[in-house]
Amino acid sequence: MSTSANAQVAPRRLPGDLAMWFFILAELSVFALLILAFATTQALKPQLFAESRQLLDTSTGLAMTLSLLSAGFLAALAQEQVRQARPRQAGGLLLLALLVACGYLGLKLGEYQHLLSLGLGLEHNTFFTLYWLLTGFHFLHVLLGMLILVWLAKGCWRGVYGPGRCSGFESGVLYWHMVDLVWVVLFPLVYVLD
Repeated sequence: MSTSANAQVAPRRLPGDLAMWFFILAELSVFALLILAFATTQALKPQLFAESRQLLDTSTGLAMTLSLLSAGFLAALAQEQVRQARPRQAGGLLLLALLVACGYLGLKLGEYQHLLSLGLGLEHNTFFTLYWLLTGFHFLHVLLGMLILVWLAKGCWRGVYGPGRCSGFESGVLYWHMVDLVWVVLFPLVYVLD
């Protein structure tokens, strides 16, 4: 009896492709170095960072956080739909995730435009040099993540993904979750913490 019960339990596996995990770890390492540089410089220049941080809008940062996390939640729901053999529903959820992620893009581009209009560019001071490097690098990752979500949605509608064929899909969703994770660290570091 216990032998048949054990036979029915699927072996646990790491979601996605191993290559994507290595890529994500490499990207997280780069972000970790940038975050460490920001935190170390903040410790050395606390007054400059506190004054510069006052020029950022925390509510915009919070709205961007909610946008990215909502898109991540929708991508996770889409992954569950793929695992349940409902790829068309997954494609719809991914389109919704993209729409929500566009909220982040609009807010971030608006913030960039506002800061540039105030003369707070890359060379303004150390805070803004690191702000532009960190958030700009993250912004590029969001754009790549959105392209991946578009690719996954197309695959869903073409029937590429299903319960036994979801490793590539999982890898794409993992990438998006990495983008979320990095922003969850960046938001308090850049916008909130003194």
